[in-house]
Amino acid sequence: MNIPLNTTTSTAAHDLADPDTPFAVVDVDKARRNIERLRARADRLGVTLRPHVKTAKSLDVAALMHGDTPCPVTVSTLAEAEAFADGGYTDITYAVGIDPHKLPRVIALLRRGVRLRILLDSVEQAAFVAEASRRAGIAVPAQIEIDCDGHRGGLKPDAPTLPEVGRILHDAGCLDGVLTHAGESYFAYTPEEQRLAAKNERDTAVAAAERLRAAGLPVDTVSVGSTPTAHAAEDLTGVTELRAGNYVFFDLVMAGLGVCQVEDLALSVVVTVIGHRPEYGWIVTDGGWMAMSRDRGTAVQAQDQGYGLVTDLNGDLVPNLVMTAASQEHGTLTARDGADLPDLPVGTRLRILPNHACATAAQHRGYHVIDGTRSTGAVPVIEAFWQRVTGW
Repeated sequence: MNIPLNTTTSTAAHDLADPDTPFAVVDVDKARRNIERLRARADRLGVTLRPHVKTAKSLDVAALMHGDTPCPVTVSTLAEAEAFADGGYTDITYAVGIDPHKLPRVIALLRRGVRLRILLDSVEQAAFVAEASRRAGIAVPAQIEIDCDGHRGGLKPDAPTLPEVGRILHDAGCLDGVLTHAGESYFAYTPEEQRLAAKNERDTAVAAAERLRAAGLPVDTVSVGSTPTAHAAEDLTGVTELRAGNYVFFDLVMAGLGVCQVEDLALSVVVTVIGHRPEYGWIVTDGGWMAMSRDRGTAVQAQDQGYGLVTDLNGDLVPNLVMTAASQEHGTLTARDGADLPDLPVGTRLRILPNHACATAAQHRGYHVIDGTRSTGAVPVIEAFWQRVTGW
């Protein structure tokens, strides 16, 4: 459904003054701009965009991507697949390696008319998927994971077992294609490194597809993607679809890579100042790692942003103030490079920009929605699937 907006002029500070803290906030104007940026790029490159919805876990956010029309999506859990299927999505890729006990849930979704593709990278997996398909009387579409950079799972395109895996799947009517993810692109710190990572991602996936085709095996889908490479790719010849998820919200890791600017971050967490420890140079808030996550992804970058940068409720950065420590429910703010701490009395509300949007979003049941260009009036709340999945 559409997130309700009105055109009354106001500020985010007014919209965020009432809900109990900590809570997650999405600036829908920024999210829309981020979405349009990558959608336009995918169109220029001539590929289908298959967003990874593990970042937001929300039908409302996903609705922004294609104007309320269910689009192809990627998920990271079967709970996400089921929730999106309940929301009318019928073209889903489950991009985590399959194991036998998950197949009944996969088959149940297929029987509902959902084309749910699964992922695998071994002869063993191919064999039990083929057998389960035969027993169920329904082909389970499967993609072979290809390792393009040694980051995680997958077969190298020259792996001896690649044609064998493809043949087992094909003979059972299950072979859909190949999929790769340039995980090491999150450590590509220059535009040229990101461009080369995108080229390698594409070249590796296409090489694997061509090797399978040379063995007489059809390959319909050649799927690539990560947020850095999706924004750096210049040529996706031979690729059919592009995946990314973080781009909807972006975060400080992506800003540190230069993929976006800090001003593009659409997700933040509102916290309240609850104390001061002047002897240590601390401002204490009610937002710890339960609100932000423990992710410290910027620690390996040129500028370590701690657990997040601090803004006022309007989204303007508080100069030199960083969330540098977190316990379960407490956050510690300190001044960077010997700067003076700002005067922030107890009760002051602030927003924290996260290192890793996916990890921070997963800490919350839903999002309060603001629009950076106009007021939403009474701040609407949209559901994230953790509430549905966990029964919070």
